[in-house]
Amino acid sequence: MTPSPQAVLRDVFGHQTFRPGQAKVIEAVLNNRHVLAVMPTGAGKSLCFQVPALVRGGLTVVISPLVALMQDQVAALRLCGVAAESINSGRRRAENVATWRRVVAGEVRLLYMAPERLMTEPMLAALTGLPLTLLAVDEAHCISQWGHGFRPEYADLCRLHDLFPHVPILALTATADAITRDDIARQLLRGEMEQVVQGFDRPNIHLSVQMKRNWKQQLLAILARHRNESGIVYCLSRKKTDAVATLLRQEGFHALPYHAAMDQEAREANQNAFITDQAVVMVATIAFGMGIDKADVRFVVHTDLPGAMEAYYQEIGRAGRDGAAAEAHMLYGLGDLRIRRQFIENEASGPERKRREHKRLDALLGYCESPSCRRIPLLAYFGEVSEPCGNCDICHHPVSRVDGTEMARQVLAVVLQSGQRYGAAHVIDILYGASTEKVRRAGHERLASFGAGKERRKNQWRSLIRQMVASGLLKLDIGGYGSLMITPKGHGLHGGQGPFSTGRTPLRRPGPRKRPPAPTGPDPIRLMIP
Repeated sequence: MTPSPQAVLRDVFGHQTFRPGQAKVIEAVLNNRHVLAVMPTGAGKSLCFQVPALVRGGLTVVISPLVALMQDQVAALRLCGVAAESINSGRRRAENVATWRRVVAGEVRLLYMAPERLMTEPMLAALTGLPLTLLAVDEAHCISQWGHGFRPEYADLCRLHDLFPHVPILALTATADAITRDDIARQLLRGEMEQVVQGFDRPNIHLSVQMKRNWKQQLLAILARHRNESGIVYCLSRKKTDAVATLLRQEGFHALPYHAAMDQEAREANQNAFITDQAVVMVATIAFGMGIDKADVRFVVHTDLPGAMEAYYQEIGRAGRDGAAAEAHMLYGLGDLRIRRQFIENEASGPERKRREHKRLDALLGYCESPSCRRIPLLAYFGEVSEPCGNCDICHHPVSRVDGTEMARQVLAVVLQSGQRYGAAHVIDILYGASTEKVRRAGHERLASFGAGKERRKNQWRSLIRQMVASGLLKLDIGGYGSLMITPKGHGLHGGQGPFSTGRTPLRRPGPRKRPPAPTGPDPIRLMIP
């Protein structure tokens, strides 16, 4: 007799009810439908393929990007009495061969593999002779070249639809904007699927952003509130990761580094300590975190600007998976922005991808400069409407704001008059009265708004536009050519509704330092140097 999903959930995994979204995904998979499931970190994505695997029987293959993640999930399933195995590069060949024999004998229900191992011709040929009932692709955003975590080895998974036409494919991710979701659906699922997008909000996580002044002091002030708690501190470089871990140890924290330049044994030892021990602070590059299942992470700190909104959302999502209060802090500055721009320009990709990555970075900077509740632009980026959350730094301590209604209307007028087809740089050139080749070619020097904002610096206009995007007056077309489009809220402001207030100083280079006062006595340095 085939067990029901509810019975498997109760008897195998010990849960009485499904979390939001899980039942819908499982029902679609059991009805032989391809599914794209976008669910926040901690929402229980794994059960969406584990329960169908036990209901349907046969073999479920789970494609996972990390050996550590496979091993953790296999170990957890075995504790529940589930016949789960993995074939991966971290095991000896004899172990992998023995596992495969159990798979062929029908003794395994869930088999975890990396995409590189699955997509070999011998493995694909061997699977065609087995009772394959489900293919689950975890971290599916890695498939899309427009996603923040594109991995070339994932691209080959798009052949699965044709190789196993009668096997449902379940694609799972916690972080995918609308463009990435469409790309996954088109490439992996060929558009024939159900899409389940669960809410992106993690209301238990307090959000805060600070511009860098003295980042070491700022970091220590944040962590002073989290002594005897576990957390993650993200750094942009390996060198900084080691330096911050040393700094925190000197301040009495149990801090461990994690980055790609460390040998595998040291990385695994530090990761295991973070998972199993109490009050460990993992100081890491973005190499750390995917698939980490530690419920009591109380804080995540970014000491530098992340690469995109998706990356930021994914990384802060590692906090508060138990539903209890947690905090996400970000420190950012002009140097971070310059480095991120360089990363985009130096990556081996075409101009179209680079353009989109710059626009993604613009969206994140708009979040940083938001004049109102942080959650509103964060969730709006993923297509959700939110009210002020009451759980971010701006909601708790509103910033000083000035009336920006007329400036915003000037921007809206330019966007409207130029046909909502141009990006921020061109809009600012029109406002500034810059007679560029692009402006002249489009005839925009004849617009009524040409030169209307020349009394303000371009940086002010850039910051204002980012704040208008963050506040929902403008929408950035990341999927197109980065053009600015006016939202219904923006049309309201342009038509006389208002007001609109701005806050937060535009990101700019610090001015020249003041010279110290002239010494009144003998110069001690000169006295030391003959």
